[in-house]
Amino acid sequence: MTTPASRVDLNLFRVLDAVHEHGGISGAARHLHLSQPAVSHALARLRRLWGDPLFVRHGNQMVPTELTRRVIGEVQAHLRGLQACLAQADAFDPRTLNMTLRLGMRDVLEAITLPPLMARLAEVAPGVRLSSVRVPRETLERALTLGEVDLVIDRQRRVSARVHGEPLAQERLAVILRQGHPALQHGLSVSDYFQASHVMVTLRPDQDDPLQAVWDALGLGTRRVTLRCQHYFAAAKVVAHSDALLTLPHTYAEQLAQTLPLTVCELPVPVPPIAIWMYWHADREGDPVHRWMRESVAQGARDAMQQMHDLR
Repeated sequence: MTTPASRVDLNLFRVLDAVHEHGGISGAARHLHLSQPAVSHALARLRRLWGDPLFVRHGNQMVPTELTRRVIGEVQAHLRGLQACLAQADAFDPRTLNMTLRLGMRDVLEAITLPPLMARLAEVAPGVRLSSVRVPRETLERALTLGEVDLVIDRQRRVSARVHGEPLAQERLAVILRQGHPALQHGLSVSDYFQASHVMVTLRPDQDDPLQAVWDALGLGTRRVTLRCQHYFAAAKVVAHSDALLTLPHTYAEQLAQTLPLTVCELPVPVPPIAIWMYWHADREGDPVHRWMRESVAQGARDAMQQMHDLR
């Protein structure tokens, strides 16, 4: 059955050109930075597509068939045309973009990253729209592979070679508590911290304390979590009107303290900072528009972190 033209992988024609140019599978594989089996597989797909051997072996050379000699000039011309289009795309103007950038992130990172990022886009790319969605950590690679999101910003995690990443910031943890909290009279101590009730932000009602491994390593026992909720702002409002504590990234703690009657304290236990990373699919690495998006998002995140650092 004939394969519809719309479903033909255009990379197959790069293989055809490389085998023709280099006279064999091994030379084409070196030129394309592919394995020899990968080139052989691509050539077999083209042979099935056209119903022609395309090349026949003559000694150490792969000699083109009559069909290959007839079409190779046009194939090469089209490949040069595509390369010219890519060269033009490298010089694109962000002001001409009319698109939606889909970011995977959590609410705490929305509050930190989106204000400076939106301000930056309004100035340099007013036609770009943002859509922020929550991507569960276990589906990060799938969401990027399927194109459900363009970028994901989250804590550092293990990913396969199909996903590329870049560190954005190191974020330490802090504690917020209501103004006038009894613990503020002498400074929040380790004892105060573990005797208090805590609010924990989580999407899963049965999730364990993510810091329990730290407490165990230091022999500190277990926090008493009296409320689990889905969003940091809701958790902060509860804390502002109770004696409960909330542990969260320092930058967002500072932002909440500007809005609610809260005090920000250093976490009285030495906890390593959280590494915040940006992730994207490897297939998007060389796309100039995607590269510009990554640079814009990264700069927006770093600007936000620096602004909050300057206010401390």
